[in-house]
Amino acid sequence: MPSRQPRHRRPRVSGGQTKILRLEAFSGAICARCGKPAALCVCDEVATVDNRVAVLILQHPQEQDKVLGTAGLTARQFAKAALRVGLSWPSLAKALGPMAERVASSDPRRWATLHLGAVRAEALPPGRELFAVDAKGAPLAGQDSALSGIAGIVLFDGTWSQAKTLWWRNPWVLKTQRLVLAPKRPSRYGALRREPRREGLSTLEAAAHAVARIEGRPEIETALTAGFDRMLAKYRAARGAQSAESAQP
Repeated sequence: MPSRQPRHRRPRVSGGQTKILRLEAFSGAICARCGKPAALCVCDEVATVDNRVAVLILQHPQEQDKVLGTAGLTARQFAKAALRVGLSWPSLAKALGPMAERVASSDPRRWATLHLGAVRAEALPPGRELFAVDAKGAPLAGQDSALSGIAGIVLFDGTWSQAKTLWWRNPWVLKTQRLVLAPKRPSRYGALRREPRREGLSTLEAAAHAVARIEGRPEIETALTAGFDRMLAKYRAARGAQSAESAQP
């Protein structure tokens, strides 16, 4: 639902190898649910996914990708999800806020965080796309058992350096289990955003990937990535229209 008055500014495009439209390139209001301009919003086109494993997204306050970022859309699509913006929270329960009453447990030992260590997906044993690892990044014995007891996952939204800041500013995260993704396919962003690692995914893709495999419900990933695909299609269409307009004499 739009929450701001329409803007009517001249479209601008950022520099770089792949030109990314900035937020002010879009006229119209901003959706209060996903944080996207109306031209990119897909809230009315996606269904809410009823998830057992809760999702907590901690977003760095300096995260600037308002156009292609997916934190808001992720929180919109999961029934049990919270998006918090800040640098630190004294405990997992405080970070969860009101959602703490709707999750199976707010004990950080029952939660897992996407690991930011040096382990790479290609160094992990083949055959799985999600691993529970120890503090050194080595896969735990009994993967199915380690994953089955997870009540929720924590994801950091921001650049890699911002994510590391969130990791170290929240000591309770060290009590959570650690997860490493090993996706078979790269991010749907494609050339729009180049990740430092092949296994680097958007916040939405990472959450969908992890929750679908912990719960054993592939339809979760299918539903969330379908919404993401719609958003990216709208973005590419808007960029194509802007490029055509700019090319006119």
